[in-house]
Amino acid sequence: MPPARYKRPESVLVVIYTVAGETLLLQRIRSGFWQSVTGGLNWGGETPAQAAHREVFEETGLERASGWLDWGFSQSFHILPEYRHWYGPGVVENIEHFFSLELPARCPVKLNSSEHDQSCWEDLAVAEHTLWSWTNRAALAQVIADQV
Repeated sequence: MPPARYKRPESVLVVIYTVAGETLLLQRIRSGFWQSVTGGLNWGGETPAQAAHREVFEETGLERASGWLDWGFSQSFHILPEYRHWYGPGVVENIEHFFSLELPARCPVKLNSSEHDQSCWEDLAVAEHTLWSWTNRAALAQVIADQV
């Protein structure tokens, strides 16, 4: 296991959406871009599913036992140069695992103020054009396609 000062180059992306076709978007505090719930896996054997549940709770305060779907695929993306110092020497790729959480209706969320400063519920089709990350847009497109 690498030193604790480095992040594990593996993460989760969780699209939270309602049966009415709305998705929860979170605005990053420093960069201002909109995204779904994302976060890295912890060292020490944390699984993607465990990380997905943990990140949803940490970023939104939501704890749900049902409504989860592990889409069974992951995407690899280049870590932007300005973020590579968080990872071990020579690490330039991150693997992101895709999950979704379906809710019966909108619900209040409690944002982690060190990560996000705003949230909103947006129509799935509109949200696809709001998201910053191509992996997030691709994941949301999968959710939309599954709704048809």
